Amino acid sequence: MQIAIVTLFPELFGSFLELSFVGRAVASGALRVHLEAMRQHGLGKHLNVDDTPYGGGSGMVMRADTTVAAIEAAEAALASATRPHRVLLTPQGERFSQAKARALAERESLILTCGRYEGFDERVRHFVDEELSIGDFVLTGGEVAAMCVVEACIRLLPGVLGNAESTSEESFSAECGGLLEYPQYTRPVSFRELEVPEILRSGDHEKVRAWRAAASADRTRQRRPDLLSADAKPSAGGKS
Repeated sequence: MQIAIVTLFPELFGSFLELSFVGRAVASGALRVHLEAMRQHGLGKHLNVDDTPYGGGSGMVMRADTTVAAIEAAEAALASATRPHRVLLTPQGERFSQAKARALAERESLILTCGRYEGFDERVRHFVDEELSIGDFVLTGGEVAAMCVVEACIRLLPGVLGNAESTSEESFSAECGGLLEYPQYTRPVSFRELEVPEILRSGDHEKVRAWRAAASADRTRQRRPDLLSADAKPSAGGKS
């Protein structure tokens, strides 16, 4: 998979692309990342990429000409067999989800464009395929959001995590019915008077599966009821 990141601060991605499974994906060739420095496409002596907003108002706005030039340069650098999917990272975008991560992970190449200041000139939106937001809050820039998207997608690529089952029974996965994952436990059996549920130590796989399904539904009902279908019924399982 190829990903180009258009950013004013490419240096922020140094350790992110070198460490943990993202670094392993890069080293193995499963992931190729190109960092397109937006400032290279700036104008004038100071390589400006922003300007004051028409109509007045506070802050500065990312220019359309310099931003689109950076996106097109990133596309050329990828030299992908198919046109890269262009994504604008903005609080106004569609909420990023596990389903969206799976869809993006299936693409051959992506371009993630990180905003700054008061956002993008509206005309930039005519040159991208979709806009994504990682939540209902505002960051100083899109770099952290880009890292979230990259990590969520890359861990879904075959062989990146080593164990393919690691991405199956987890929160929001199809195997969990789109719900939150059930509670997990490991040693010790007892910790400060908190016990691992006996059923998980029983060795009865059918009972364990039933307990986990019930616990998943209960946890989702308590923490994210929006994920439950309208006709979802209360489970008969134990507390999570």
